[in-house]
Amino acid sequence: MERIIECVPNFSEGRDMAIINRIVESIEKSGGVKVLDVDPGEATNRTVVTFVGSPENVLEAAFNGVKKAGELIDMRHHKGAHPRSGATDVLPLIPIAGITLEECAELARGLAERIYRELEIPCYCYEAAALKPERKNLAVCRAGEYEALPEKMSDPEKAPDFGPGKYTERTAISGATNVGARDFLIAVNFNLNTTSTRRANAIAFDVREKGRPVREGNPITGKIVKDEHGNPVMKPGTLKGCKAIGWYIDEYGIAQVSMNITDINATPLHVAFEEVCRAARERGIRVTGTEIVGLVPKRTLIEAGKYFLAKQQRSLGITEEGIIRCAVKSMGLDDLKPFDPKEKVIEYMMVSEEEAAAASRLVRMTCKGFAEETASESPAPGGGSISAYMGALGAALGTMVANLSAHKPGWDERWKEFSDWAEKGQAVMRELLALVDEDTAAFNKIMDVFAMPKGTEEEKAARAQAMETATLYATEVPLRTMKASFKAFEVIRAMAETGNPNSVSDAGVGALAARSAVLGACLNVKINAGSLKDKARAAELIGEAEKIAADARRQEEEILAIVESKIK
Repeated sequence: MERIIECVPNFSEGRDMAIINRIVESIEKSGGVKVLDVDPGEATNRTVVTFVGSPENVLEAAFNGVKKAGELIDMRHHKGAHPRSGATDVLPLIPIAGITLEECAELARGLAERIYRELEIPCYCYEAAALKPERKNLAVCRAGEYEALPEKMSDPEKAPDFGPGKYTERTAISGATNVGARDFLIAVNFNLNTTSTRRANAIAFDVREKGRPVREGNPITGKIVKDEHGNPVMKPGTLKGCKAIGWYIDEYGIAQVSMNITDINATPLHVAFEEVCRAARERGIRVTGTEIVGLVPKRTLIEAGKYFLAKQQRSLGITEEGIIRCAVKSMGLDDLKPFDPKEKVIEYMMVSEEEAAAASRLVRMTCKGFAEETASESPAPGGGSISAYMGALGAALGTMVANLSAHKPGWDERWKEFSDWAEKGQAVMRELLALVDEDTAAFNKIMDVFAMPKGTEEEKAARAQAMETATLYATEVPLRTMKASFKAFEVIRAMAETGNPNSVSDAGVGALAARSAVLGACLNVKINAGSLKDKARAAELIGEAEKIAADARRQEEEILAIVESKIK
């Protein structure tokens, strides 16, 4: 899985768009990140920027943003309604995909150390990145705000985690930055079929982690019970990591439960939805839909879609689009306005339509268009891409039999068994579809080398090295196609043995397609490996490919025997 993190720096400038634009420009020019939102506030004199990308690219962009803010913002003249301690006030890293919160915390500590080392800007580490337990709370790090820094800098208990140990001119200008790591926060509103704010609040108090005050006697009008310190005694709600209130929205004419989910691992969105629905029903109210405020990671909707499919005892081995569509309809995400995943899912926002089209040009074609492109005088797509596509079709046929079996009348108790097989088949199919375009891209890399200059000895050496690298890549891609196509046999064999007997011939065709994919890709491994200068590596790759090809022939023969025995 691609590793993606989000960074949401808050810069202490919300009025001068020239300064704000230069900071954002420094982030974008770092390369490899996508700026999703820039939100300046005049009253707070503060701008929140949201950008995403790989950890390496996000760290570089964050550093450059801090550097530019330190050059352009003088904290000695800053006034605003929001608490702040530096030109870059907070700098949180947030895991989106393929990376844990703990890993983000380590990255945040490293970033804080670099900011001080190279920019001389003091840094506190907060939340998951905190180096002191009390500093998990951002308010502790920012206590006294910018104005308190002269006193804090030389106090061992209050000094930054990375700092000079004294108040310097650099600190006077840039202040101190709070670098942290936290989980993704989902802001969501649950629509109710009522206009009562009081009842919406009651539902919110039922479910939010903080809960509601305990009262003597009457739970609504009774006197609030307090502890020995005079603080209200609270009855916790049912959802961990959730804050919620009830309110009325004039625009929609309904009440909502407005919620921030601060720990999406403890409480995924679909769990919050189900619990709010339960609490609402107990008060005679119905949740009519859900409104997501801002963006969400793709996994949030995938997890929700799979949860609701499982509740229906339907196969989870369907397309990503189908799973997300189930999530949208199950939680009523399109209740108040159309819900477009391309505008709400972070991973989809990261890639423009043009970039997505370029990266998957072949698989986006129609069957007719793909065949005609293959038949043209262009050398690509060639046998490697066709092999990958045949493998994808083989996996698709095995997946189809699994899905038909999961939905077969009388087999309801076996839906999970076949759903698991369908999910495996879908994963193989997606891998192979990506290889359709990657194989052609590998061929194009070789073509690009021919355009390199070769006038000097240095240019010839660079060209030769580039050709060896491109040729090795063009050999490794079809080998990956062989390995992925071979994985399809597991699903196909299981469906031939235990799947819907009316579709056993489809499993047989799947085996034929998978075997052809393996053998076709093997030919590409051999022809490309033959051009490698590193003959030992070439022999190793060919040997691995030939073993997979032999195993594929055996798999095909055995599966076809199973199919034939059931057809007779």
